[in-house]
Amino acid sequence: MDRRRFIVAGFALTPLAAALSACGKSGPWPEGMAEIKWDRDTCVRCSMVISDRRFAAEMRGGGKDIVFKFDDIGCAMFWMRDKAGDFPWMAEAATRIWVADAAGKGDKWLDARKAHYSGGAMSPMGYNFSARAYAEAGSQSFDEMRQHVLAKGK
Repeated sequence: MDRRRFIVAGFALTPLAAALSACGKSGPWPEGMAEIKWDRDTCVRCSMVISDRRFAAEMRGGGKDIVFKFDDIGCAMFWMRDKAGDFPWMAEAATRIWVADAAGKGDKWLDARKAHYSGGAMSPMGYNFSARAYAEAGSQSFDEMRQHVLAKGK
């Protein structure tokens, strides 16, 4: 192959390479989870920028596969309660909810319904629950954490 054909072939393949590279996600996102753009995306409930990687959460579901992002699992609990009429799919088992594993730095995600929650952490909105993959002394289930957060009423 002469030099001219080599250069032409390179230019011809560049758009294909760019398109293929855009197909993959960068980062640790589980299957189905939309990427959280740290320090740019905002919480759908409180409008705070999502920056603390230990407490972020995301919900996805419904017929249109809608995504909601949260800076604190507490915001997700209030959103689910307050918007149940607008988005009835949130109560369905098929709705996916992820929460950041507090043991990671935004690189580990847990199924929020299966995670174990410990109180006492300084979370962005003051609900102060962090998620872990395994139970610790005094940790709570998703439903227990949810009841505790909603009882705060803020």
